[in-house]
Amino acid sequence: MIRPNSPKARRRTPAGSDRASASHRFFATRSRRSVLRGGAAFAAAALAPTIVPRHVLGGPGFTPPSERLHVAVVGTGGRGKRLINGIFRYNDAQVVAIADPTEREDYSRFYYRGVSGRLPVKEHVEKHYAAKKGDGAASCADYEDYRVLLEKEKTVDAVMIATPDHLHAFVTLAALRLGKHVYCEKPLTHSVEEARVVTEEARKAKVATQMGQQGNSGEGMRQCCEWVWDGAIGEVREAHAWSGAGGWLGGVRKRPEDRPAVPKGLNWDLWLGPAKERSYHSLYAPFNWRGWWDFGTGGIGDMGCHNIDPAMAALKLTYPDTVEGTGTSINPETTPYGTLIHFTFPARGELPPVGLTWYGGGIRPPIPEELKPGQKLPGEGCLLVGSKGKILLDGWSRKPRLLPESRMQEYKQPPKTLPRLEAHDRAWLDACKGGPKATSNFDYSGPLAELVLLGMVAVRTREKLYWDAANLRATNSSEADQYVRQEYRAGWSLT
Repeated sequence: MIRPNSPKARRRTPAGSDRASASHRFFATRSRRSVLRGGAAFAAAALAPTIVPRHVLGGPGFTPPSERLHVAVVGTGGRGKRLINGIFRYNDAQVVAIADPTEREDYSRFYYRGVSGRLPVKEHVEKHYAAKKGDGAASCADYEDYRVLLEKEKTVDAVMIATPDHLHAFVTLAALRLGKHVYCEKPLTHSVEEARVVTEEARKAKVATQMGQQGNSGEGMRQCCEWVWDGAIGEVREAHAWSGAGGWLGGVRKRPEDRPAVPKGLNWDLWLGPAKERSYHSLYAPFNWRGWWDFGTGGIGDMGCHNIDPAMAALKLTYPDTVEGTGTSINPETTPYGTLIHFTFPARGELPPVGLTWYGGGIRPPIPEELKPGQKLPGEGCLLVGSKGKILLDGWSRKPRLLPESRMQEYKQPPKTLPRLEAHDRAWLDACKGGPKATSNFDYSGPLAELVLLGMVAVRTREKLYWDAANLRATNSSEADQYVRQEYRAGWSLT
């Protein structure tokens, strides 16, 4: 087990170091304001680890417990269970503790399928490790409250978070302040202010961090960046990203009036966490919480971190100058199904100003003229428009191709200067063990989360917001403040 603040865990090439060549810098960018320098600019990820992770050294697949990273998972619904299954692939990490206010939940009616919750997942974890005879203890501690887990499980090195959005910042901050490495599902937080606080806290903690947008570690992301930086499509001043996500509530626009009993085994007060008091209903938990402002962040919060990601990285975007948005059926309770949000970004060094448009709930940009007749845009995706051509990607930065696609045969691929990664979670585990920073560490993913969450602020205000990133405020709208920063229930605070 390697402690997060041990000398080994701290040894790595500093971001921006003279020793880090251009090929060692992933998603690095320049800030337009000195007050944002270092905080807003995305951190460079050095390629050359000073410690070789145990799994790289080979061997019969057995990893001594002393080298095994102890992982806790907070949130054991469908997504949390999938994160755990990912950790099962590695011999140098083990899930030793879990926390969730729900004992058991049937997800068969949702796309995750199966049964999840604290007790079934505990059984799932222990069954897996019991089958690995002679490879360490199989027990997994389970807790209702993540705070109790963090207090009692002193051997935990790293925490993975898969709760509803409204709890992301609170679990993340609690773990960071104890010096734990953190992997948090997207979006990183529930509000713009929370994203900034988490980013700054992670920088102080000096631990390994990663947001869960898996395409960020894929081949498609790297190809897209290398092509843009190679000049394959010329100067890029226009980008588009879209998703069909957003229809969780099926037309519901207000809180249900009936008051069903809280299911056995669910601590509803703990599930609410910092959110304002309300009665339990199955329209909130376990699945449809994304459609409610108090718990979720709408379609762009769900999928924006995936599909805006290639534009953010390849174009080296930081904070926008302006943002304006609109949506269907905007109301104080539920997030809109369809959204249209436009961001403008200033010039970044030699890079020109850029306009980025988000389309949510099945809305898509105009079909590029380079596509063949009858060809449609993918249901999820990103499109970069340059002076010499276009790049089209499927969702999660997959399948990048030049338009027209006939150009792919004649285009001479640039050298692969960016590091290729085994997997998104593997990159984070390597960072936890002293390797290079994960490419979606919070210095990068914090500003990305701020961007998507700011889009929903614009949708709620129905104004064009002129954004002062240094002070986290729209200079022309006092109404936006209530959405940029949130009020919490008594007993819950970011500090």
